Amino acid sequence: MKWLWITGLMRLLQPGIDDGQPDEQLSVGLRGQNAVVIHRADYASPGFTMVDLDKFDRLVEQLKRRSYEAPRNAIIGDHGGIVAEQLGYRLDQAQFTEKFYAYFYGTGASAIDAPLAPVYPRVDRELLAEIKEKPIGHYATYYNSRNKNRSHNIRLAAQAINNTVIFPGETFSFNKVVGERTREKGYLEAPVIVRGELSEGIGGGICQVSSTLFNASDRAGLQIVKRYSHSRSVPYVRSGRDATVSWNGPDFAFENQYNQPILIRALAVPGKLYVSIYSSDVIEYKPRNVPGMTFGELPEEVPASAGDGERLP
Repeated sequence: MKWLWITGLMRLLQPGIDDGQPDEQLSVGLRGQNAVVIHRADYASPGFTMVDLDKFDRLVEQLKRRSYEAPRNAIIGDHGGIVAEQLGYRLDQAQFTEKFYAYFYGTGASAIDAPLAPVYPRVDRELLAEIKEKPIGHYATYYNSRNKNRSHNIRLAAQAINNTVIFPGETFSFNKVVGERTREKGYLEAPVIVRGELSEGIGGGICQVSSTLFNASDRAGLQIVKRYSHSRSVPYVRSGRDATVSWNGPDFAFENQYNQPILIRALAVPGKLYVSIYSSDVIEYKPRNVPGMTFGELPEEVPASAGDGERLP
Protein backbone atom coordinates (compact mmCIF):
# COMPACT_ATOMS: atom_id res chain seq x y z
CA MET A 1 0.00 0.00 0.00
CA LYS A 2 3.06 2.34 0.17
CA TRP A 3 2.59 3.31 -3.46
CA LEU A 4 -0.78 4.84 -2.60
CA TRP A 5 0.80 7.31 -0.19
CA ILE A 6 3.71 8.03 -2.54
CA THR A 7 1.24 8.71 -5.35
CA GLY A 8 -0.71 11.02 -3.04
CA LEU A 9 2.43 12.92 -2.11
CA MET A 10 3.34 13.35 -5.75
CA ARG A 11 -0.12 14.65 -6.51
CA LEU A 12 0.37 17.38 -3.87
CA LEU A 13 2.88 18.95 -6.26
CA GLN A 14 0.42 18.84 -9.16
CA PRO A 15 -2.55 21.12 -9.92
CA GLY A 16 -5.85 20.69 -7.99
CA ILE A 17 -7.99 17.69 -8.51
CA ASP A 18 -10.42 19.38 -10.86
CA ASP A 19 -7.73 20.90 -13.13
CA GLY A 20 -10.53 22.63 -15.00
CA GLN A 21 -11.79 19.25 -16.13
CA PRO A 22 -15.18 17.66 -15.39
CA ASP A 23 -15.28 15.62 -12.17
CA GLU A 24 -15.61 12.20 -13.76
CA GLN A 25 -17.33 9.66 -11.57
CA LEU A 26 -16.54 6.22 -10.24
CA SER A 27 -19.49 3.81 -10.43
CA VAL A 28 -19.37 0.95 -7.95
CA GLY A 29 -21.52 -2.06 -8.78
CA LEU A 30 -22.73 -4.67 -6.33
CA ARG A 31 -24.22 -7.99 -7.46
CA GLY A 32 -25.16 -6.62 -10.86
CA GLN A 33 -26.67 -3.37 -9.58
CA ASN A 34 -25.25 0.12 -9.28
CA ALA A 35 -24.50 0.55 -5.57
CA VAL A 36 -22.95 4.01 -5.37
CA VAL A 37 -21.60 6.79 -7.58
CA ILE A 38 -18.45 8.58 -6.38
CA HIS A 39 -17.03 11.95 -7.43
CA ARG A 40 -13.41 12.83 -6.80
CA ALA A 41 -14.13 16.27 -5.45
CA ASP A 42 -16.49 14.87 -2.81
CA TYR A 43 -13.69 12.83 -1.26
CA ALA A 44 -10.83 15.37 -1.45
CA SER A 45 -9.57 17.01 1.73
CA PRO A 46 -10.21 20.79 1.65
CA GLY A 47 -7.15 22.57 0.29
CA PHE A 48 -5.28 19.32 -0.41
CA THR A 49 -5.21 16.80 -3.22
CA MET A 50 -5.57 13.96 -0.75
CA VAL A 51 -8.38 11.65 0.30
CA ASP A 52 -10.60 12.81 3.13
CA LEU A 53 -10.21 9.72 5.32
CA ASP A 54 -13.34 10.39 7.38
CA LYS A 55 -15.51 10.49 4.26
CA PHE A 56 -13.75 7.44 2.86
CA ASP A 57 -14.34 5.50 6.08
CA ARG A 58 -18.07 6.32 5.93
CA LEU A 59 -18.15 5.11 2.33
CA VAL A 60 -16.47 1.85 3.32
CA GLU A 61 -18.93 1.29 6.19
CA GLN A 62 -21.85 1.90 3.84
CA LEU A 63 -20.54 -0.64 1.34
CA LYS A 64 -19.83 -3.12 4.13
CA ARG A 65 -23.45 -3.02 5.25
CA ARG A 66 -24.84 -3.30 1.74
CA SER A 67 -22.49 -6.03 0.56
CA TYR A 68 -22.61 -8.33 3.60
CA GLU A 69 -24.36 -11.63 3.07
CA ALA A 70 -24.36 -14.00 6.04
CA PRO A 71 -23.19 -17.58 5.47
CA ARG A 72 -25.53 -20.48 6.15
CA ASN A 73 -24.50 -23.49 8.14
CA ALA A 74 -25.11 -27.00 6.91
CA ILE A 75 -28.20 -28.42 8.59
CA ILE A 76 -30.11 -31.66 8.82
CA GLY A 77 -33.29 -31.32 6.77
CA ASP A 78 -36.80 -32.42 7.59
CA HIS A 79 -36.22 -35.81 5.98
CA GLY A 80 -32.92 -36.52 7.75
CA GLY A 81 -30.54 -35.64 4.94
CA ILE A 82 -27.81 -33.00 5.16
CA VAL A 83 -28.55 -29.67 3.49
CA ALA A 84 -25.25 -28.21 2.30
CA GLU A 85 -23.78 -25.03 3.72
CA GLN A 86 -23.68 -21.76 1.76
CA LEU A 87 -20.86 -19.25 1.65
CA GLY A 88 -21.45 -15.69 2.73
CA TYR A 89 -19.73 -12.57 1.42
CA ARG A 90 -18.30 -9.32 2.76
CA LEU A 91 -16.55 -6.32 1.24
CA ASP A 92 -12.87 -6.93 0.56
CA GLN A 93 -11.75 -3.66 2.11
CA ALA A 94 -8.10 -3.90 1.02
CA GLN A 95 -8.98 -4.46 -2.63
CA PHE A 96 -11.62 -1.74 -2.61
CA THR A 97 -9.19 0.74 -1.05
CA GLU A 98 -6.64 0.00 -3.77
CA LYS A 99 -9.20 0.46 -6.55
CA PHE A 100 -10.55 3.67 -5.00
CA TYR A 101 -7.09 5.25 -4.70
CA ALA A 102 -6.26 4.25 -8.27
CA TYR A 103 -9.37 6.12 -9.41
CA PHE A 104 -8.86 9.10 -7.09
CA TYR A 105 -5.30 9.77 -8.20
CA GLY A 106 -5.99 8.87 -11.81
CA THR A 107 -7.97 10.59 -14.53
CA GLY A 108 -11.22 9.94 -16.28
CA ALA A 109 -14.30 8.00 -15.25
CA SER A 110 -14.21 4.44 -14.02
CA ALA A 111 -16.52 1.59 -13.10
CA ILE A 112 -15.76 -1.32 -10.79
CA ASP A 113 -17.55 -4.12 -9.05
CA ALA A 114 -17.27 -3.99 -5.29
CA PRO A 115 -14.68 -6.69 -4.51
CA LEU A 116 -16.11 -9.36 -2.22
CA ALA A 117 -14.38 -11.85 0.06
CA PRO A 118 -15.99 -15.14 1.12
CA VAL A 119 -17.30 -15.64 4.66
CA TYR A 120 -17.21 -19.30 5.61
CA PRO A 121 -19.94 -20.94 7.73
CA ARG A 122 -19.02 -22.43 11.08
CA VAL A 123 -20.66 -25.77 10.27
CA ASP A 124 -20.06 -27.53 6.95
CA ARG A 125 -21.26 -30.88 5.60
CA GLU A 126 -18.20 -32.80 6.75
CA LEU A 127 -18.47 -31.61 10.35
CA LEU A 128 -22.21 -32.18 10.51
CA ALA A 129 -21.84 -35.69 9.12
CA GLU A 130 -19.40 -36.49 11.96
CA ILE A 131 -21.42 -35.12 14.87
CA LYS A 132 -24.86 -36.43 13.93
CA GLU A 133 -23.94 -40.06 14.52
CA LYS A 134 -23.94 -40.66 18.27
CA PRO A 135 -26.89 -39.70 20.54
CA ILE A 136 -25.57 -38.74 23.97
CA GLY A 137 -28.73 -37.34 25.58
CA HIS A 138 -32.45 -37.07 24.87
CA TYR A 139 -35.71 -36.10 26.55
CA ALA A 140 -39.40 -35.98 25.64
CA THR A 141 -42.22 -33.97 27.18
CA TYR A 142 -45.91 -33.75 26.37
CA TYR A 143 -48.40 -30.92 25.96
CA ASN A 144 -52.02 -30.25 25.18
CA SER A 145 -52.15 -29.98 21.38
CA ARG A 146 -55.66 -28.48 21.59
CA ASN A 147 -54.10 -25.28 22.88
CA LYS A 148 -53.26 -24.00 19.41
CA ASN A 149 -51.35 -20.86 20.36
CA ARG A 150 -49.18 -22.58 22.94
CA SER A 151 -48.49 -25.47 20.55
CA HIS A 152 -47.52 -22.96 17.87
CA ASN A 153 -45.04 -21.23 20.21
CA ILE A 154 -43.50 -24.55 21.21
CA ARG A 155 -42.93 -25.43 17.55
CA LEU A 156 -41.31 -22.05 16.82
CA ALA A 157 -38.91 -22.30 19.76
CA ALA A 158 -38.06 -25.91 18.91
CA GLN A 159 -37.23 -24.84 15.35
CA ALA A 160 -35.03 -22.03 16.72
CA ILE A 161 -32.78 -24.39 18.71
CA ASN A 162 -32.88 -27.21 16.16
CA ASN A 163 -29.56 -27.82 14.32
CA THR A 164 -27.58 -25.66 16.77
CA VAL A 165 -23.94 -26.75 17.05
CA ILE A 166 -21.95 -25.94 20.19
CA PHE A 167 -18.18 -26.27 19.86
CA PRO A 168 -15.85 -27.36 22.69
CA GLY A 169 -15.58 -24.65 25.33
CA GLU A 170 -18.60 -22.73 24.02
CA THR A 171 -21.69 -21.88 26.05
CA PHE A 172 -25.22 -22.25 24.73
CA SER A 173 -27.67 -19.52 25.83
CA PHE A 174 -31.35 -20.22 25.24
CA ASN A 175 -32.31 -16.54 25.12
CA LYS A 176 -29.46 -15.71 22.74
CA VAL A 177 -30.28 -18.53 20.32
CA VAL A 178 -34.08 -18.23 20.37
CA GLY A 179 -34.10 -14.45 20.61
CA GLU A 180 -36.89 -12.20 21.82
CA ARG A 181 -40.34 -13.75 21.57
CA THR A 182 -42.41 -11.18 19.66
CA ARG A 183 -45.44 -11.05 17.39
CA GLU A 184 -43.13 -9.97 14.56
CA LYS A 185 -41.32 -13.29 14.88
CA GLY A 186 -44.59 -15.20 14.79
CA TYR A 187 -45.11 -15.88 18.48
CA LEU A 188 -48.67 -15.84 19.77
CA GLU A 189 -50.24 -14.89 23.07
CA ALA A 190 -50.88 -18.01 25.11
CA PRO A 191 -51.46 -17.29 28.80
CA VAL A 192 -52.58 -20.38 30.69
CA ILE A 193 -52.92 -21.33 34.32
CA VAL A 194 -51.31 -24.66 35.07
CA ARG A 195 -51.24 -25.76 38.72
CA GLY A 196 -51.61 -22.14 39.74
CA GLU A 197 -48.70 -20.93 37.58
CA LEU A 198 -49.37 -18.26 34.95
CA SER A 199 -47.16 -18.68 31.88
CA GLU A 200 -45.76 -15.69 29.98
CA GLY A 201 -48.16 -13.99 27.54
CA ILE A 202 -46.53 -13.58 24.11
CA GLY A 203 -44.57 -16.77 23.62
CA GLY A 204 -46.43 -18.82 26.22
CA GLY A 205 -45.07 -22.38 26.18
CA ILE A 206 -41.43 -21.42 25.65
CA CYS A 207 -40.44 -22.68 29.09
CA GLN A 208 -41.44 -26.21 28.12
CA VAL A 209 -38.85 -26.09 25.34
CA SER A 210 -36.10 -24.79 27.63
CA SER A 211 -37.04 -27.35 30.31
CA THR A 212 -36.97 -30.23 27.83
CA LEU A 213 -33.58 -29.05 26.56
CA PHE A 214 -32.30 -28.83 30.13
CA ASN A 215 -33.19 -32.44 30.84
CA ALA A 216 -31.69 -33.64 27.53
CA SER A 217 -28.43 -31.71 28.08
CA ASP A 218 -28.28 -32.86 31.71
CA ARG A 219 -28.62 -36.47 30.57
CA ALA A 220 -25.73 -35.84 28.19
CA GLY A 221 -23.57 -34.81 31.15
CA LEU A 222 -23.12 -31.25 29.91
CA GLN A 223 -22.15 -28.55 32.39
CA ILE A 224 -25.21 -26.49 33.36
CA VAL A 225 -24.22 -22.83 33.73
CA LYS A 226 -27.58 -21.11 34.34
CA ARG A 227 -30.92 -22.57 35.35
CA TYR A 228 -33.85 -21.09 37.23
CA SER A 229 -37.00 -22.87 38.39
CA HIS A 230 -40.58 -21.62 38.34
CA SER A 231 -42.05 -20.52 41.66
CA ARG A 232 -44.30 -23.58 41.54
CA SER A 233 -44.14 -27.01 39.94
CA VAL A 234 -45.03 -27.30 36.26
CA PRO A 235 -46.70 -30.38 34.77
CA TYR A 236 -44.52 -31.07 31.75
CA VAL A 237 -41.43 -32.11 33.74
CA ARG A 238 -40.88 -33.65 37.15
CA SER A 239 -40.65 -31.43 40.21
CA GLY A 240 -37.38 -29.48 40.27
CA ARG A 241 -36.52 -30.44 36.69
CA ASP A 242 -37.75 -27.26 34.94
CA ALA A 243 -35.80 -24.34 33.45
CA THR A 244 -37.77 -21.12 33.26
CA VAL A 245 -36.71 -18.47 30.74
CA SER A 246 -37.83 -14.94 29.97
CA TRP A 247 -36.46 -12.27 27.67
CA ASN A 248 -34.35 -9.82 29.70
CA GLY A 249 -34.87 -12.18 32.61
CA PRO A 250 -33.94 -15.74 33.56
CA ASP A 251 -31.93 -17.67 30.99
CA PHE A 252 -30.96 -21.31 30.58
CA ALA A 253 -27.36 -21.95 29.57
CA PHE A 254 -24.93 -24.85 29.46
CA GLU A 255 -21.31 -25.29 28.44
CA ASN A 256 -19.89 -27.95 26.15
CA GLN A 257 -16.92 -29.10 28.22
CA TYR A 258 -16.25 -32.07 25.94
CA ASN A 259 -13.54 -32.23 23.29
CA GLN A 260 -16.04 -32.69 20.44
CA PRO A 261 -18.77 -30.40 19.06
CA ILE A 262 -22.34 -31.31 19.97
CA LEU A 263 -25.54 -30.97 17.93
CA ILE A 264 -29.03 -30.13 19.21
CA ARG A 265 -31.98 -31.72 17.44
CA ALA A 266 -35.47 -30.60 18.46
CA LEU A 267 -38.82 -31.65 17.04
CA ALA A 268 -42.35 -30.72 18.11
CA VAL A 269 -45.19 -32.88 16.83
CA PRO A 270 -48.80 -32.65 18.04
CA GLY A 271 -48.72 -33.30 21.77
CA LYS A 272 -45.03 -34.22 22.03
CA LEU A 273 -41.74 -32.32 22.17
CA TYR A 274 -38.52 -34.26 21.63
CA VAL A 275 -35.00 -32.88 22.15
CA SER A 276 -31.84 -34.91 21.57
CA ILE A 277 -28.11 -34.17 21.79
CA TYR A 278 -25.68 -35.74 19.31
CA SER A 279 -21.92 -35.81 18.81
CA SER A 280 -19.23 -37.82 17.06
CA ASP A 281 -18.45 -41.47 17.69
CA VAL A 282 -15.17 -40.58 19.41
CA ILE A 283 -16.65 -38.35 22.10
CA GLU A 284 -15.89 -39.34 25.68
CA TYR A 285 -18.84 -38.26 27.76
CA LYS A 286 -20.33 -39.03 31.16
CA PRO A 287 -24.13 -39.27 31.01
CA ARG A 288 -26.33 -38.60 34.01
CA ASN A 289 -29.42 -40.46 35.14
CA VAL A 290 -32.46 -38.21 34.63
CA PRO A 291 -36.01 -39.55 35.17
CA GLY A 292 -38.24 -39.37 32.11
CA MET A 293 -41.88 -38.38 31.64
CA THR A 294 -44.78 -40.69 30.83
CA PHE A 295 -47.52 -39.67 28.45
CA GLY A 296 -50.78 -39.10 30.27
CA GLU A 297 -49.28 -37.31 33.26
CA LEU A 298 -50.08 -33.89 31.82
CA PRO A 299 -53.08 -32.28 33.55
CA GLU A 300 -55.69 -30.25 31.72
CA GLU A 301 -54.71 -26.64 31.03
CA VAL A 302 -57.09 -23.86 32.08
CA PRO A 303 -57.26 -20.68 29.97
CA ALA A 304 -56.25 -17.65 32.01
CA SER A 305 -59.53 -15.93 31.11
CA ALA A 306 -61.43 -18.81 32.74
CA GLY A 307 -59.65 -18.70 36.07
CA ASP A 308 -62.91 -17.89 37.94
CA GLY A 309 -61.07 -15.75 40.44
CA GLU A 310 -58.25 -18.21 41.03
CA ARG A 311 -55.49 -16.42 42.87
CA LEU A 312 -52.23 -16.30 40.95
CA PRO A 313 -48.76 -16.30 42.54
